[in-house]
Amino acid sequence: MKQITAYTDGACRGNPGPGGWGALLSWNQHERKLKGAEAQTTNNRMELSAAIAALESLREPCAVRLYTDSVYVQQGITQWLKNWRARGWRTADKKPVKNQDLWQRLDAAAARHKVEGHAGHAGNEAADQLANEAIDEMLSGNRKASVAGTTGTTS
Repeated sequence: MKQITAYTDGACRGNPGPGGWGALLSWNQHERKLKGAEAQTTNNRMELSAAIAALESLREPCAVRLYTDSVYVQQGITQWLKNWRARGWRTADKKPVKNQDLWQRLDAAAARHKVEGHAGHAGNEAADQLANEAIDEMLSGNRKASVAGTTGTTS
């Protein structure tokens, strides 16, 4: 099983406001950059979108070390997700899980891989830059594809 390292980050200018996400994936000497943006969103949704894009971009099951500076995403992946699923996507106090649509996508994407969630890392700075570039491109009307700057290949 290939070992992939993924650095993810989301950004939002205002909350809610224009938002972007970025992911930097690496495997051996290969690197892949992903980014995207939405006109009206929240920071948490962009943080989740970055992790989802990273996992969904992998073409085969992999062992993934997912680095995020978002406590929300890190704790969600490592602690909360299993319980939310078991409770029918309800929190411990029986309220609907916020951003349930994205958590369900992340859950499905993570199920294909062996995912370890980790707290922030220097590589997250590159992901943050991608997220902000995506916002700038969207706001300037220069909508580039979500996958940009690929060098080599990542599963």
